[in-house]
Amino acid sequence: MSKDVKKKAGTLASIMRVYPYAKPAMGRIYLGMVAAMLAALVALAIPQVLREIVDGPLKDGKADQIWWPVGLVLLLGIAEAAMIWFRRWFVLQPGTHIEARMRNGLYNQLQDLPVAFHDRWPSGQLLSRAMSDLNLIRRWFSFGLVLFVVNVITIVVGLAVLVSINWMLGLLFTVCSIPLWIYGYVFERKYSVVARRSQDQAGDLATAVEESVHGIRVLKAFGRGKFALRNFAAQAEQLRGTEIEKAKAIAGIWLWLILVPDVSFALCLAGGVWLASLGQVSVGALVAFFATATVLRFPIESIGFLLSMTFDTRTASDRFFEVLDEVNTITDPASPKQIAKPKGRLVFEKVDFRYPDTPESFPGLLRDVNLELKPGETMAIVGLTGSGKSTLTALTTRLYEVTGGRITLDGVDIRDLTRQDLRTEIAMAFEDATLFSASVRDNVLLGRPESTEEELRRALEIAQADFVYELPEGLDTKVGEEGLSLSGGQRQRLALARAVAAQPKVLVLDDPLSALDVDTEAMVEAALRQVLASTTAMIVAHRPSTVMLADRVALLQDGTITAVGKHSELLAKNEHYRFVISSLDEPQGSRPVVAGPPTTPIPIVRSGVGRPSTEVGT
Repeated sequence: MSKDVKKKAGTLASIMRVYPYAKPAMGRIYLGMVAAMLAALVALAIPQVLREIVDGPLKDGKADQIWWPVGLVLLLGIAEAAMIWFRRWFVLQPGTHIEARMRNGLYNQLQDLPVAFHDRWPSGQLLSRAMSDLNLIRRWFSFGLVLFVVNVITIVVGLAVLVSINWMLGLLFTVCSIPLWIYGYVFERKYSVVARRSQDQAGDLATAVEESVHGIRVLKAFGRGKFALRNFAAQAEQLRGTEIEKAKAIAGIWLWLILVPDVSFALCLAGGVWLASLGQVSVGALVAFFATATVLRFPIESIGFLLSMTFDTRTASDRFFEVLDEVNTITDPASPKQIAKPKGRLVFEKVDFRYPDTPESFPGLLRDVNLELKPGETMAIVGLTGSGKSTLTALTTRLYEVTGGRITLDGVDIRDLTRQDLRTEIAMAFEDATLFSASVRDNVLLGRPESTEEELRRALEIAQADFVYELPEGLDTKVGEEGLSLSGGQRQRLALARAVAAQPKVLVLDDPLSALDVDTEAMVEAALRQVLASTTAMIVAHRPSTVMLADRVALLQDGTITAVGKHSELLAKNEHYRFVISSLDEPQGSRPVVAGPPTTPIPIVRSGVGRPSTEVGT
């Protein structure tokens, strides 16, 4: 099939993909079409009554016989108005149901797709699809589809009526309308491209707004508000240019839609007068002809905006299904396994990982990672920046999928578990603590809503998040979008409380204490020891003090685990480990990290800074 033929068939094919979402609502939409069609037929019947009035009572001068046809015209007018009301009543709700089903389907897909998808897609593009694109589809089903079908049928029936009144005038009017259909085909090919570009640019503009709002603190801190405004204005100007291009395309078809009927009217009027003078058509027939042509004027003129609405809907449908068609590479197994009595033994067996967009010529981020966390053991992961520590933790809950090897939980490959079961047994707390626009209670109990008040209180206590009781509404206080009404340390403590409240068998902590002051960190660490005593834990450490929470330490170097052991052992035997520990951030004024007995200081030599340091560390 040629490219042009594909394009021609693309509009109907694209919109028909929405049918499964629209099917439950189509009954009322069909009834709306019927009501609209009846209204159009009634409108076409009125000129025929006028014809009888002109050629009958008015021609014969019998005024007493005019009232019944006048009354009939009144009844027909009332019937037309009633059918229009029914049409609106039938189609008022179905479109909103279609929109709701599609939005729910889109949201469900977004929740189901892996993190790698969200890494690629700007949030503004997704937001524009969920809002403006689905709004276009709703309006088309409620209004555009009904009028498009009914108006096309009305035009066809109306042309047949015109031919039946006088075949020469009817044929002349029909021939004059042919340029409209030709230009409509040209309009589709031109407008579809511009409409798609416009909707994509609107999505990019939404992304720019969202990034500016979320990054307002950074923009203000660096005085870059005007710079952001210039970038935004440039994108807005680009969108404005595209919208003007769309408007010009619509104006072009409107020119033809107004000009062609006027020319047709003029030619038919001249021909009608000439035929009437020859006695080949009656005055009443001429009145009926032009009254019918007038009824057809709106259906003909409406084709312009209905075509543009249809092509906008086709583009919206394409954009919607671009997300729905994304293949989810991280799915539940067909025959999932279950762990009868989870103990929390987590094992990495020859694990490899590379991001999808990594060139084949580049090595993967993680290579041949072998590591075992015994039940109840706390393992710290240390390594230089960019060594893959955070990625390693993300693999445990299948936020990303391993590209080689496997990860097992109590001997079961995590890919053989449902994602729900896996993420019930393994909970995560991230360095970048994300909270939702909900209450403190809802945020903390996100992973285990059925928790008791005592379990909630204990999780908050362990995370040293007792500050929540001093908030205006205590646990029911809404923290605002992304929790930005709280400090960074407060957000991290709530995120840690959320992980603890989930009561997992394995707790994965990606440097969850980085924003805490020294004293608060010490209290959190002391309280965490209660949890870690009975829970398997993997902790990404960016501070020497965090390393001290661990039973053992794993050194991640060049994408693989090069050493595993106790902190004191690695410090004494592994030069790279000493360098990594010396590079970790420790807040000013913090206590020294002790390897072995607290009274045994170990000098740390900071490599690569020009001269050895005489600082005392552990």
